[in-house]
Amino acid sequence: MSSLMESIAPAAPARRESVLRALLRSRSGLIGTVLTLLVIAAAVAGALGALPYDPAAQDVDAALQSPSGAHWFGTDQFGRDVFSRVASGLGSSLLVAGVSVALSGSLGVVLGILAGYYGGVLDRAIGVLTNVLFAFPSLLLALTLAATLDRSWRTVALAIAVVYLPIFVRVARGPVLTLRSADYVTAATATGQRRLATLFTHILPNIRGIIFVQVTLTLSWAVLTEASLSFLGFGTPPPAASLGVMVYDARTLSSVAPWLLTGPGIALIVFVIGLNMFGAGLRDVVDPRSGVRR
Repeated sequence: MSSLMESIAPAAPARRESVLRALLRSRSGLIGTVLTLLVIAAAVAGALGALPYDPAAQDVDAALQSPSGAHWFGTDQFGRDVFSRVASGLGSSLLVAGVSVALSGSLGVVLGILAGYYGGVLDRAIGVLTNVLFAFPSLLLALTLAATLDRSWRTVALAIAVVYLPIFVRVARGPVLTLRSADYVTAATATGQRRLATLFTHILPNIRGIIFVQVTLTLSWAVLTEASLSFLGFGTPPPAASLGVMVYDARTLSSVAPWLLTGPGIALIVFVIGLNMFGAGLRDVVDPRSGVRR
């Protein structure tokens, strides 16, 4: 038995390396990875203060300048550098989306695998919760929660987490219903291993690929939801830069200074497309039934 385990153990790093190579060979995976890394780099630069200008610094003499070598995305009506504000806004969106998906993903996966593995009353109770949350339109539910609680980025993250919680519950529960009757799960139970230990040592590792794909896709939805809430006035409060607020403020000046709208709009589109293409490429690699590499 020990020699068998030793022969199997070194295969794990090779498997991870083959997944990475397959992802980069996929057209969707490669493009999505590049776009996502570019956006993350801009967001990290904003968080570290490594931007050409202070996103909040005003310069009336430089107001409404078109894009140039000095101001790549131009300036707004207060003379603030649009590129620096876009990078800072990407950091805010990434923070809110990351926290919300971490909350909804961790809790949703736990509830989903518990419901699928144990079944019975627990499964029905969790099913009722997910059905209630699914009954509300996602943006309306997030808007209601954000308007009810104090306005802060934490409130926005919590509201988005509640919206996407039932998705992770459903995604985790489905595969567990099949895996709980697998031979290796039955053997682990027969040898005296506790059910909870079996759940987290044998079942959870076999659904992590599906969960990770769902995380990448949900991140893109969370970014759009955060931008929508900010556009409606319920997102990240000022003075923090927000892509949704920038788009809202650019409406009245779009005919005079179109770069105020195109800068945050393009950044938001690139971010969402990058995450979706990365998730699509990862799904092609993880799902063995997918025979086409996009």
